[in-house]
Amino acid sequence: MDSLISTFHIDFKIMIAQLFNFALVFIALYFIAAKPLKKLMGDREEEIKQGLDDAKANKEMLENTAKESEVAMRKARNEANEIFDKAKKEVEKKKTEMLESAKAEVAGMLAQGKKTLDAEKEKMMTELKNEVAGLAMAATEKILAEKNK
Repeated sequence: MDSLISTFHIDFKIMIAQLFNFALVFIALYFIAAKPLKKLMGDREEEIKQGLDDAKANKEMLENTAKESEVAMRKARNEANEIFDKAKKEVEKKKTEMLESAKAEVAGMLAQGKKTLDAEKEKMMTELKNEVAGLAMAATEKILAEKNK
């Protein structure tokens, strides 16, 4: 071993000093670089984990919102259909009322027309009777006048 030491010029004092220097550099690098890097990586891992959890929560919230939206849309469609049906029934009711009103008005007009015709007929009959009576009197007067002559 002495030959190996003399061949490579190994000095144990320098080896111990180098080992001490290596330990100091290792400890310094551990506290200056490795430990903060480990903390930084742990923080980053926590942020990533939090981001993934938030993404899952957002996904669930989005799904719930989509379901609620679908339910609201169905409800709105049903309400719209109900309103449409109500309006349709109201229109049919108004239509029926208007038809009945028009029929009643036409019946009233017909009755009024019939009354007017009856009154005209009565008036014409009275005028005709008066005229016939007047003609009969005139004819009677003529006949009497001819007999008296």
